Amino acid sequence: MASGDVDFTYSFPAIRGVQAGREFFTSMCPLKLIPRIFVFDDEEVPAEFRSQRALNRARIPEMARYLVENRESYVFSAITASIDAQVTFEPIDGLSGPLQKTGTLRVPMTARFIINDGQHRRAAIEEALRIAPEMGDESMAVVFFVDQGLKHCQQMFADLNRYAVKPSASIGVLYDHRDELADIIRKLVFNSPVFRELVEVERTTLSIKSRKLFTMSAIYSASRALVGSSVTALDTQTAALVETFWLRLPEVFPDWLEVQAGRLNAEDTRREKIHASALVLQAAAVVVRRLLDEGRADWPELIQRFKLVDWSRRNEVWEGKATINGRVSKARENVSATADYLYRVALGRAGAGSRSGVQS
Repeated sequence: MASGDVDFTYSFPAIRGVQAGREFFTSMCPLKLIPRIFVFDDEEVPAEFRSQRALNRARIPEMARYLVENRESYVFSAITASIDAQVTFEPIDGLSGPLQKTGTLRVPMTARFIINDGQHRRAAIEEALRIAPEMGDESMAVVFFVDQGLKHCQQMFADLNRYAVKPSASIGVLYDHRDELADIIRKLVFNSPVFRELVEVERTTLSIKSRKLFTMSAIYSASRALVGSSVTALDTQTAALVETFWLRLPEVFPDWLEVQAGRLNAEDTRREKIHASALVLQAAAVVVRRLLDEGRADWPELIQRFKLVDWSRRNEVWEGKATINGRVSKARENVSATADYLYRVALGRAGAGSRSGVQS
């Protein structure tokens, strides 16, 4: 715990280490002290005079809510900060050699602590403590470096973020056990003999030679369109709807079953057929949501009419709807246009013949 002593210093129990010939210190800090002692650069200061990116305040409420709603299971990684002052490190009495790495880091109360990595975590902690002040006695790891000026702090920020890669949306669904919809999707994919063979669970994009048709993130996004983007808690009826939707959809697209059975090649199917795309998954979900909102409980029968559609990319009906210059587009307007078309197909209003894309 950090505290002010008679010499007007903060005292942090710490472990001393060395990187690139420079000392750094790792300590634990109570959450209630995080907003008090750590500062981030004023976002109104031009970027060239700051040591980090501007704070994106839109991210803070969601991060704070995560902390408050998951008090027994949240995880926050360490904050990295620079200390703009002379510090002293006092090894624990009686220790020698390598054990001298453990001791007390003393920092003047006049020092300025500058966050190099973790300013959004700091702001989220401050917001969370307003809602749940009892969390203040919990702690998080802090890594301290002794400041060597603005140029060095900017370089630290660049180095800390140089190799940071956001995990794919698919693996996010795979590993997120707080999201009820993600839980349903995982069970669906791993328990279904069809989707177990057709869904890529780690990557958000498929390689050209992939034997899969869809990604886990595409299944999730379509499911979200089906239940509604504002729905967070799923009741039994909504969960059953998601399961039924994915159970019935392969019946509408027999080519999927042929790929699953190995009688069709996945690469060729993705290249030649519009239905082997995330766009159509989402559009189909939008159609079913619209039918349900209209009270059409017979939607499983209505979407059987999708079998009549010519799903070939060569079909001119797709241009301007699912494709732009022959390439599938997942833009919102294309999802909407494709869904409108499939809605007319489901209700038998799309007509027949090659121009409509529906077989007579």
